[in-house]
Amino acid sequence: MYGDPRTDPAAGARNLLLHCLEAKPGERLLLLSEDPADGFYDQRAPEAVAEAAEAMGLTVERYKVPFVADARDASPDIWERIGRADCSVFFARLGDQIRFDRLGACQRTAMVYAMDAGMLGSGYGIASHAGFLKLKSLIDAAVSSADEIRMTCPLGTDIRGRSPKPNGAGEEEDVTIRRFPMAVFKPVPAQSFSGKVVINRFLTGTGNRYYTPYDLLLDSPVTSHVEAGRVARYEGSQEEVDKVLRHTAEVGERFGIDPAVVHSWHAGMHPGCAYLPDALDNLARWGNCAFANPRILHFHTCGDYAPGEISWNVVDPTIELDGRAVWEDGVLHPEHLAGGAEVLDLWPDVRAVFARPRNEIGLPDSP
Repeated sequence: MYGDPRTDPAAGARNLLLHCLEAKPGERLLLLSEDPADGFYDQRAPEAVAEAAEAMGLTVERYKVPFVADARDASPDIWERIGRADCSVFFARLGDQIRFDRLGACQRTAMVYAMDAGMLGSGYGIASHAGFLKLKSLIDAAVSSADEIRMTCPLGTDIRGRSPKPNGAGEEEDVTIRRFPMAVFKPVPAQSFSGKVVINRFLTGTGNRYYTPYDLLLDSPVTSHVEAGRVARYEGSQEEVDKVLRHTAEVGERFGIDPAVVHSWHAGMHPGCAYLPDALDNLARWGNCAFANPRILHFHTCGDYAPGEISWNVVDPTIELDGRAVWEDGVLHPEHLAGGAEVLDLWPDVRAVFARPRNEIGLPDSP
């Protein structure tokens, strides 16, 4: 559909099967895929996974998943099929919509964010999954231990706070489904964060529910002033501010949620993620894919739960942990993390994608 054809989808498929799903010969794989006509996934990516699985000696069951705009759960039929399989993989938005829900953490089920064969076969899909899992754990630890986190951007975003400290009772996973590629760290609660976030170009949904209108285009930036995880006021041209207030109020009323809540945030951590089409061609798809690039930081807002219903997207962020820039103008520096240099040494293919980051995020005139 959109992907770069000069890639190796079979290699990405093997990375998914071997290192994310831990699939073994003789097992049953359930391949859940959305109709390519829905405009999100192509057909080549799931077929590459099916072919790789069969070559490995797995039995593959293919199942077409209908898109449901406000899916709160999978159908009993899908749960029954997942229960019969040894491992399952979603090339469908449904996997994203239920990723915080009842699926057991021990269940080998993955949600794929490589939307087409080009992405699956690029550095995004091929770079060692284990390396990015380790990098995520380092970021999670660094964020949770920082006494102050400050986020800025070229347009004037400047917000700071801290993550709640671990309570020593054991950390729960942020989602109940495996993600491939591993491209974001655990969402950081925003209740202690105050400052300003500059929203440019558009607001868009979070992929949790799909509603109309899902996006709001902005003719000029709007600044959200945040106090302790809540919107205190918006600043900008009166016309644009009024548009934002109407849109957030309508979404809040539709779902019975508080539109002023800024629930959490996180940034992309996979520089192999490239989004080639124009974001404005399909903002819902863009929001489900480009977020993995370190050039994008996004806030989960409108609703006191992850991921909320409205995403604020900040381009080329600088994220400082106790004064040290781990992200700098949209570039993630693993070597600025405790243990980060060792990750690059242990996984040369992870080092390679950091050495040649992809800057295409669907916004050619960024910021």
